Amino acid sequence: MTYRIRELEAKDNLEIEKVIRACLIEFGANHEGTAWADPNLGRFSEIYNSAGNQYWVAEDESGHLAGGVGIGKLEGTENICELQKMYCLPEARGTGVAHRLMEIALAYAKQYYAGCYLETLENMVAAQRFYEKYGFERVCEPIVNTGHFACDVRYIKSLKE
Repeated sequence: MTYRIRELEAKDNLEIEKVIRACLIEFGANHEGTAWADPNLGRFSEIYNSAGNQYWVAEDESGHLAGGVGIGKLEGTENICELQKMYCLPEARGTGVAHRLMEIALAYAKQYYAGCYLETLENMVAAQRFYEKYGFERVCEPIVNTGHFACDVRYIKSLKE
């Protein structure tokens, strides 16, 4: 299967929400304190529509979404963004699509920010290895309160060469 990476459009809001919710259920993260309870989950086209805020989707050959990733300003910080809502359905894992999403997101982030932060869950072991391959370093404490209090693993990456 090949995937096309493109910027999110308004027509994608519901479908990418379903992708994210399916992944959260898979990892037992369908509860408060995670993206599950994020009030903006179905409003991505409204949220990711300004300089420094963007979301990309991976679309399969039949036009269905199989994953996505966002970059957004990390409120309460100077010059740091957050890698947001990076999820791929099981059928897209191992295809290289996550690498393509990450490369696009980081290239975009470098245009606007000096650092990139993310939060994840301890049981998302493969995701943690993936982030570390891209130079994310684990940090003990949250940088700011993102509202995702159930996310017990945090990373940061310098975007400066």
